[in-house]
Formats: sequence, C-alpha cells, structure tokens
Amino acid sequence: MTTFTKQKLTFDQFLEQCPEEGFYELVDGEIVEVRSTRNHDDVANLLLFAFNDEIRRLNLNYVVNNTAVFKTKTAEGVEQGRKPDVSVIDRDMWRSNRAAYSALEEPIQLAVEVTSTNWEDDYIDKLDEYQRLGITEYWIVDYLAIGLREYLGNPKVPTVFVFLLDANGKYQRSQFRGSDRILSVTFPELTLTAEQILTA
Repeated sequence: MTTFTKQKLTFDQFLEQCPEEGFYELVDGEIVEVRSTRNHDDVANLLLFAFNDEIRRLNLNYVVNNTAVFKTKTAEGVEQGRKPDVSVIDRDMWRSNRAAYSALEEPIQLAVEVTSTNWEDDYIDKLDEYQRLGITEYWIVDYLAIGLREYLGNPKVPTVFVFLLDANGKYQRSQFRGSDRILSVTFPELTLTAEQILTA
C-alpha cells in the first residue's frame, strides 16, 4: 500500500499559486483562504482609516493597507505567508519596488490582527512569528472576547492588546479596555479608545 503526502509549498510557490481573487495566507505549507465577517471588517477598516489619517496629518513616512503579505518563519524554520488585517509599512521600503507582486520579507512597522474563529493563530502562532521577524508593534483586537481567560479575564472582556518589542527583541504586552486610550509607539498622538475600536 502506498500513501501519498501532499507536498508542502515553499513561500515562492505560494506566491506563484495563490489565487488572485480573495485573501490567502501560507500556513504550514498550505494555501489557506482568509475570510471575515462584516463586523470584523468594520473593526479593521476603522483602524486602517484612523492610521491613514494620522499618517497624513503628521506627514509620517508610512503607508497603511490591508492587502500586504509578508514572509515569516516558525520556530522550526517553516516559511509562512501572513496577511495582517491592517499593516503599517515604512514608505521607502514599500516603494523600493512598486512594480513587484511579491511579498515583503523585511519587518513592517505595525501589524493588526482582528480575532476570529482561528484566534489561536493570532495569540500564539502569529505572535511568535511577528516577534521573530522583528515587527516593532503588534495589535490583537479581540472584539468578540474569544481568546483564553488568561488573556481576557473571567468573565472574558473584549480587549485590545498592544505588543511592543523590547531591547531584547521580545514582545511586552499592554491591554486596553473600555475608555482606555490606546498607547502606540507608531502613532503616539492617536486618540482612539479601546471602546471605539471594539464597537466599530
């Protein structure tokens, strides 16, 4: 009896084979479609527009979008292709090869993941991969309060988590709820509260 195992894709093969319609990630060598509810999109869009407003208001050297894909690696060295719900990217890096379809391989400035049914990816896998890549700031927006109680408390409360890289390249976590104003290194003058984001 012969068993066939499906060959896992490399990152370059993922870029070649990824469908043009829809949004996809490379997870453990397989192309996975990323789908979201309207509520999820509303939360992500609120942040995308707020970040864009700050970039324009302060003439910051960033671009913000919701389509960027970049390469990460797991602890075992497996290449992944990740597409955050919102990405803030150094403008010079983004524009260095504007004709390219390929994904980014350098760390971006800020990644936002709005949690959904695959919340473990955001809290565990992406957290590790983004830290390993060196993304300065990483937000998890858990508007449904579906993560673990060790994060969200008991009873679980919708929360915005902001992870910042320290001098040792490790994430330090802050949490924001209710009327707490979000504190961001990337956007220090941002006036959004957790509630505004979580109830978008």
